[in-house]
This record gives sequence, structure tokens and C-alpha cells, in this order.
Amino acid sequence: MSDSLWFTVDNNIELQQGVLSRLDIELGNVLIRHFPDGESYVRVESDCRDRDIIIQCTLTEPDARILPLFFLADTARELGARSVGLVAPYLAYMRQDKRFQVGESISSRLFAQYLSARFDWLLTVDPHLHRFHTLEDLYGIPCRVIHAAPALTSYIAQAIPNALLIGPDSESEQWVSAIAKMGDMPYQVLQKERRGDRDVSVSIPETSRWKHHTPVLIDDMISTGQTLIETIGHLKSAGLNAPICVSVHGLFSESADVRIMAAGAARIVTTNSIVHRTNAIDLAPLIAEALPTMLPVHRGA
Repeated sequence: MSDSLWFTVDNNIELQQGVLSRLDIELGNVLIRHFPDGESYVRVESDCRDRDIIIQCTLTEPDARILPLFFLADTARELGARSVGLVAPYLAYMRQDKRFQVGESISSRLFAQYLSARFDWLLTVDPHLHRFHTLEDLYGIPCRVIHAAPALTSYIAQAIPNALLIGPDSESEQWVSAIAKMGDMPYQVLQKERRGDRDVSVSIPETSRWKHHTPVLIDDMISTGQTLIETIGHLKSAGLNAPICVSVHGLFSESADVRIMAAGAARIVTTNSIVHRTNAIDLAPLIAEALPTMLPVHRGA
């Protein structure tokens, strides 16, 4: 892959170094700054002619990052790039996938159109899909979804003795059960009984069996953390040990990590899809393994 050139737009230098240390890809130089009035300035300082350009940009705070990203992609193409692809460990704008109220924009479709118009391919990690089964239902370019479950499984198996995987609700069962099967670990899913709009009881089946285990709450993404906070309360009421929260994407809106710890979590662990002090699971090996399949020479383009 010596014809490939890698640019990093986000601040995830550790992930960049982890990927590039495993692949024959040159690191390119790009200058991105802002004028006093807030406009973005982008200058590509590496030769892009006849190169396959790879841009790393995890899309947290996407509104601030998207214009410099687009400017870089378009400029690289103007400078003769053979292809331009995007590695976005966290992919934003997956929430609004239908029009819930009259006049709302379906931002997931619009965002997909904007990215598809500028990139030849997209690689991401566990996007938060709801009503769409695959990214190709949204994006008009080849997409590769990396699943972090093997990395989460490996971490839990090595770092958390006597782990009991916990799903906060029935919707999480498929995700939690897959990791449990992969790591040969026990799991439970919280059972909700709704008796009215504000009358909901939650129970954990077979509580007495797990008094000496460490509960591990698993979720694909932590945003406000409210679901985890409520779940921690239920586990405490059931007399279980303080849980460890494990997630792929740690957004931590509204100081969610602080509130989760205050609620009684023993610790929080995330992948390095988004830079945060809770990062303990490295995605670089998975990205480095998947990346070559996206480049044109490997896809027969």
C-alpha cells in the first residue's frame, strides 16, 4: 500500500500510530486552522498525485469537523488523488432516521449524501443503526463496518475475573449474548414490567447466583448515560457488586462519565474510537486488518 497517503483530521494520534505501525502507509501533512471569524483554512502539504488518500476523522462534534474534512477531501482530489476514503471510527448523524414530526429533516440520509458525494469508501466501527439494516441502505459508496465485539470480549476475559455480562434491556440482548458466547461468559438481561406510563419495575433473573461476580454493563454507545445510571441503581438494589461499564463509543454528553461513577460504577471502559480518559480497548488492530480491503487495488477498481 505504498501508494496510499494517510491524513489525520481528528486528535486521535494514538489510533493513527497504531494503524500505521501495522501497514505500509505514509503519513501526510495537512495544516488546518481557523481564521478569527471562524472560517476554516486547509492546506495540503503532501503530494497527492496518483495516491489513494485515507482520511481519519472520528465524527464527534461533527458540525465543527465536517467542513475542514470536506475541504481536505475535495482539495486532495483537485490535487490529483486517485481515490479518497474516510476512516470514521465513530459515525455521527445516525439518530434521525425518519421524520417523527412534520417538517423535520431526515439528517441521517442527508449526512450520508454529503459524505457519499466526497468519498469513495467509508470504514467505521459499530454504527448506531436503527431502522436501517446496513450502511449501504444509507450511503451510496462501499462501506465496511468493523465490529468491536471481539476486542471487548478479549478485554473482559483478561481484565475482569468472574464477569457477569448485563444487558440494560431486551433490546441489548443480541449484543450482550454475542459477546457472552464469544467469551464463554454468563449473561443476564434486565426484565422490565410496565404497569403504566410512570410505573415500571425492573428485575434481574436469578440474582442470588451472581453475588460473587462482577457485573459488566455493555452498551454500544454512552451518550447521556441515563440508561446505565438507572441500571446501576437496579443492580445496587439487587445487592450485586459495583458494576464495570464497557462501551464502544464514549461520547459522555453532559459529563455522563462523572454521573455514571457517582451512581456507583466501579469504572468505565471504552474503545479508542473517541479520545477519552476511559480508553482501554485498542481498535487499531481491527482497523488495520480491514483497511486494505477498501483500497481500489484490492476492490478491483
